[in-house]
This record gives sequence, C-alpha cells and structure tokens, in this order.
Amino acid sequence: QVQLVESGGGVVQPGGSLRLSCTASGIIFITYAMGWYREAPGKQRELVATITAGDFTNYADSVKGRFIISRDNAKNTVYLQMNTLKPEDTAVYYCNAVRPILGHVYNYWGQGTQVTVSS
Repeated sequence: QVQLVESGGGVVQPGGSLRLSCTASGIIFITYAMGWYREAPGKQRELVATITAGDFTNYADSVKGRFIISRDNAKNTVYLQMNTLKPEDTAVYYCNAVRPILGHVYNYWGQGTQVTVSS
C-alpha cells in the first residue's frame, strides 16, 4: 500500500517561513519524481515545484527564488522550504509521486496539509 504523508503546515505571518515534509512508503522512492502542488479555495490545483530522481528541479514562476524543493532518499522524504511567504501562498499543499513505466504512469497523492499566510 502506497502512502504519502505530509506534515509541516500551519499558520504563518507574511514574510515568514515554513518547511513541509512528505514521507513516502510502499514505493521505491529513489525511482520516483516527487512534487508539491497546491490548491487554493475556488482555484484549480497547480504545480509548485518538482524534483526528479536525478535531482533536477522545476518551480512555478510564482515561487521561484522563495521556495526550495529537496529530497532525502535515505529517509524517503521530500521537502519544501518556503520562505518570504505571501498571503497568496495560502492553500492546501499536496505531495505527489510519479513514475512512468512502460507506458503506464504510476501517480500517487498525499492527503494534503494546510498552509495559511495571514497577519
């Protein structure tokens, strides 16, 4: 059974920082690309950042220079360091694991963690 468990969300003031963690089980973590997505009220889920099995990273323009995605393969964990947070970063953040194998895409999601940026 595949599980992605997020943690680290909470309430923070504008300009503050948070670090999200996502620990995976039931998959061969090192073979999966990992990502963070977010969903704000009334909006579609959007990509925040991704990191491949080879540690190549990609970021949404809205978070470039403020957020950093990283992974620790020994701990089966992916992180999202969020700095200089803005009210528009408020959303539920979801962890994602994806791996294409022979034409089939294995795609898993966590349950989400709430991040609220407010004074």
